[in-house]
Amino acid sequence: MPRKTLRIALTPGEPAGIGPDLCLLLAQQAQQVELVIIADPEMLAQRAAQLKLPFRSRPFDEHEAPQSSATGELCVLPVATATPVQRGVLDSNNAQYILNTLDHAIDGCQSGSFDALVTGPVHKGIINDAGIAFSGHTEYLAEATGTGTVVMLLATDELRVALLTTHVPLQKVSALITTDRLQRVIRVLHTGLQQRLGIAKPRIKVCGLNPHAGEGGHLGMEELETIIPALQGLRGEGIDLDGPLPADTVFNKNCIANSDAILAMYHDQGLPVLKHSGFGRAVNITLGLPIIRTSVDHGTALDLAGTGQIDTGSLQAALRSATAMVKLASTQPGMTTVPD
Repeated sequence: MPRKTLRIALTPGEPAGIGPDLCLLLAQQAQQVELVIIADPEMLAQRAAQLKLPFRSRPFDEHEAPQSSATGELCVLPVATATPVQRGVLDSNNAQYILNTLDHAIDGCQSGSFDALVTGPVHKGIINDAGIAFSGHTEYLAEATGTGTVVMLLATDELRVALLTTHVPLQKVSALITTDRLQRVIRVLHTGLQQRLGIAKPRIKVCGLNPHAGEGGHLGMEELETIIPALQGLRGEGIDLDGPLPADTVFNKNCIANSDAILAMYHDQGLPVLKHSGFGRAVNITLGLPIIRTSVDHGTALDLAGTGQIDTGSLQAALRSATAMVKLASTQPGMTTVPD
């Protein structure tokens, strides 16, 4: 059974961006869950002053029963930045701080202190500039939890788009499309839609890689040599799959209405469509993890940090999704992720 009041960890992400602003704005409304902000309290207080928002914090105590977050109050698990934060100005000295907040959140989710994790936006470039190899939250969470295969799924009320490959250069995508990878990702996607979103019999449409899904081999062989055989094997396992389909037509209203998720072969094949239709209210969900994690659908917006001219819609959607997933998981005892 879930706790009477859920406890959800929230990492603001890049401290110079709008992540801290989002947390402070969210705190201006009472929440039905206990939000634990994992961040530097001095940085939060400074940003609150810049935004002219009331800021009252209380220290996180994992031994106390969770209590709903009151208006204007933040429960904070303190993690100090390495250097003072200047809004809108990236500083590689604080790259490790960002990862430290994530590590605290992951540890808390795995130990049961937190019911779920919601993440704010990070700036991948500044973390790599600090000499730390980092390709994104999705990959970092997979490695930290020892999960072999995870799936990035972005979702709005109308559309869900999953990715076969995530943050990789376009020239490497074709080589990454293998029968093994396709089958692992689709199994995780299928099971994740069932376990995390409560869709009993998911209908998945799969994009081809090439224009017109290869045009029978005239525009590329990946569909014939890899994608079609992989899908045929999975259909034998009872997974409802349609494809490979041309990516320029799969995102029409009829296809979307008759699917529960669309699997794109690479990042910019599927996400521009989803963000065009739902930017600012979409949720990034990581399927396959042993913990529940959702995130915003946008970046750090350095130019807007400290201005108050931002929208919390995506963060609120991520929080609602995480809460719903925790409640659903409580009805499925022994729920597990798909093994590789």
